[in-house]
Amino acid sequence: MESGRVRETDADRNADPGAGASMRTTCAIVGGGPAGLVLGLLLARAGVQVTVLEKHADFLRDFRGDTVHPTTLGLLDDLGLFDRFDALPHSRISQVVLPGPAGQDVQMADFSRLRVRHPYVAMVPQWDLLDLIADAAAAEPSFTLRTRHDVTGVIRDGDRVVGVEYSSPTGNGRLLADLTVACDGRWSVVRRTVGLPARQFPVGFDVWWYRVNTAQPLGESLLPRIGKGRVAIAIPRRGYVQVAALGRKGTDAAVRRRGIEAFRADTAQLLPELAGDVDGIASMDDVKHLDVRLDRLRRWYAPGVLCIGDAAHAMSPVGGVGINLAVQDAVAAARIVANPLRRGTFRGAARDGERVLARVQRRRTMPTILIQALQRFIHARLIMPALSSRGVTPPRRLIRLIRRLPGLTVIPAFIIGVGPRPEKAPTWARRAASTSTT
Repeated sequence: MESGRVRETDADRNADPGAGASMRTTCAIVGGGPAGLVLGLLLARAGVQVTVLEKHADFLRDFRGDTVHPTTLGLLDDLGLFDRFDALPHSRISQVVLPGPAGQDVQMADFSRLRVRHPYVAMVPQWDLLDLIADAAAAEPSFTLRTRHDVTGVIRDGDRVVGVEYSSPTGNGRLLADLTVACDGRWSVVRRTVGLPARQFPVGFDVWWYRVNTAQPLGESLLPRIGKGRVAIAIPRRGYVQVAALGRKGTDAAVRRRGIEAFRADTAQLLPELAGDVDGIASMDDVKHLDVRLDRLRRWYAPGVLCIGDAAHAMSPVGGVGINLAVQDAVAAARIVANPLRRGTFRGAARDGERVLARVQRRRTMPTILIQALQRFIHARLIMPALSSRGVTPPRRLIRLIRRLPGLTVIPAFIIGVGPRPEKAPTWARRAASTSTT
């Protein structure tokens, strides 16, 4: 597959007119991540003219969130895309295990107990998922994806956003739109330019992502490792393990000063089954630092513009729920804004359009608050004590209860894998469900 190519269906209408000129669409989506592409696909299937602007040339950026949760797997099924997804190289996580007392691991979440079509978390490189969705959207006549189009600001008509400005290989340009949706992540240009206020939550740790090539089988369990003020989570993949090492915020420079040999030794100590493979971490350039943020906008919208996904609520990597939450935002937004976009509501009175956008925020605020509250609890009760070299294990009463009633492991599995207020694909976006063997 040619990753990240421009997908056009009407060359006369959609061709980039070059420097200084303007294009027009009904809905401009800024950012070609999971939220942006899912929203683009759904709106295109509703017959809305939609243009997605992605600043990179393709989707090949490692160490993005790669978890695809049961709810998202079900959505792919409803959109007729599951068979194509299932054919991608991926691994499956069926359990989450925490270290218990006396060296005995404790199963805390069991996805196989979920009564859903796909009771597991799929681990797949995000670029494969994005290519799949982009190709499905390209089959819709009203969809356009423009890569190497870096949005630099918004266009206003009074207090209303009526499009975006961008830079591209052909020069600077403008894309006018009835509605602009920001899906450009936690550092969203649109969010910053519009000036939407956010509530920030303190986070005391960052994450260092890297991969270890290995032939060692790690099974289908996600097992955090804790030791001497360090925490690592090993995510099994085909042919390698993706590792998330957690450490105190503000220590990236110190981690790099210690050098690759010390880093390899830390990895071998926390993940002894990978000790023979750590030399494959060539240099500290292979270790990517993620500045963990947790926030959410107080208001997700303004006249002519809406923020969803990380642009509306930056999530911690805990639980890997960020992608699932962003995709659910996109499904809810598509269902709510599709008909108003077709009717031209966002070209009319500003209040009419704002009332529609307010419905999106009302629909998705509760799930966001609940998931962020859970993440903050885990930060305070598990991660920060572990990074302070204090022993961290699940409470003994909880361990005894789970061992007596193992069916309780479905509760955290539901919270992580399905989440509060799961969204269903709109009827007009569905296609014949693919056959599943799971």
